[in-house]
Amino acid sequence: MTTPPLSWSDLEGLTDFAIDPVNGPTNAQSRLRLFGQTEADVRVTLYRDNHAWCPYCQKVWLWLEEKQIPYRIEKVTMFCYGQKEAWYKRKVPSGMLPALELDGQLVTESDDILMALEQAFGPLTYSLVVPQVMPLRQLERMLFRAWCGWLCYPPGLPGSDQRSRAQFTEVVSKVEAALAGTPGPYFLEAFSIADVIFTPYVERMSASLYYYKGYSLREENPQLSAWFDAMETRPVYRGTQSDFHTHVHDLPPQMGGCYANKAPQTAINQHRVDNGPWLGLPDVGYPEPETSRQEALARVLKHRANIIRVNPADDAEFDTALRCALTHLISGEVCTPPAGTDVGLRYLRDRINVPRDMSIYAAKRLRMALEETAALVGDRSGPAIPTRHRRDQDPAEFAALA
Repeated sequence: MTTPPLSWSDLEGLTDFAIDPVNGPTNAQSRLRLFGQTEADVRVTLYRDNHAWCPYCQKVWLWLEEKQIPYRIEKVTMFCYGQKEAWYKRKVPSGMLPALELDGQLVTESDDILMALEQAFGPLTYSLVVPQVMPLRQLERMLFRAWCGWLCYPPGLPGSDQRSRAQFTEVVSKVEAALAGTPGPYFLEAFSIADVIFTPYVERMSASLYYYKGYSLREENPQLSAWFDAMETRPVYRGTQSDFHTHVHDLPPQMGGCYANKAPQTAINQHRVDNGPWLGLPDVGYPEPETSRQEALARVLKHRANIIRVNPADDAEFDTALRCALTHLISGEVCTPPAGTDVGLRYLRDRINVPRDMSIYAAKRLRMALEETAALVGDRSGPAIPTRHRRDQDPAEFAALA
């Protein structure tokens, strides 16, 4: 037996989820952050990418949020998903991100930005240049190079993938040793700039190696597992944290390609990341918030006109299908969509972005509802996610809304 879909007005009455983007928890939708201060206190403007995909932007974002420095946010299109804004090219001719204005002075390159912020507002526990931090910065770069050497080159001669894996895990053992040498879970005695430096790429390593190499960074390394757990106790990190599905599909055009090996576990992991079940993946370890479904519903309601407009399915039929999925999301009731809308539902399932659109658990619940609803009428996939670019995610389609 199937339930008819709720109307849009009925769905609107089933969620009151909202956050204060200015003074509330860290979130990807904000354009202004005050932390209880006033706009007169703002000395900083951060220029970051629309999708919260850029790792260097995340590093600066984490620093500002942890230090609670009032700042404005201007969002810019990354090269891989659309046309770079002319106003930004006039400001930063290279178009590279992030950039930051501090007291009217423009700074580019993430490490230079962090140094400028340290000089203006003081360090985040430790300075970037003190003896405790410098070796960790070098270790992070060593880990980055080993990751790229494994992920970004197609398997060549027999045994090459195993050699690249061994080179990567050798560096990971050094990271494990560094973490084991401190009294707590962080890279130094307390949370600091060192953890901010490691966060963006370690998060992306965890996702990409699970999907393309069948290797679970978090599950195979106890010190890094404890570090992830500690980071997830921090509301700032949770607000910037992405999920496996988002990362594994945004990375190929950014990295110049990501190459899968032929290990059986890789195929298993890829199917799970793409098709579910999404709950239980090693991309998040903290308990699911009670508001996850309401958050997902609220975010879809805000953007529903554009979601329907850009979807490959017929607008009227997809309107009904989307309401079926949201009815299922919020009530658990089975709600059969129009025939043929499985393509449109899976197109949307594959293009939910964390944290741009919503937090991890909200995204997982929405993907589940879309997939379970699509499965009622077919097994067809939507248009494939591009690997050389992500112009299917052009932010110009949603530029009017946060």
